[in-house]
Amino acid sequence: MPRDVERPRRLHRTDWMALLSGVLFVVLGILVVTRAITDPLVLVGVMVLGLAFAGLVAIVARVVRGK
Repeated sequence: MPRDVERPRRLHRTDWMALLSGVLFVVLGILVVTRAITDPLVLVGVMVLGLAFAGLVAIVARVVRGK
């Protein structure tokens, strides 16, 4: 017998660090496979800067949320 009571839909907050880090690694993977980036030093630099940016966005999002 199905329930007639509707529960409010629960939404979770976006984890910006995980989202941006995932996008960064997918983009870097595409760039490596297509040989757009061949220098390992450039790859590491872009990765570090991308993770720093993702961390900054995550911190700002947490401050704005008030958590």
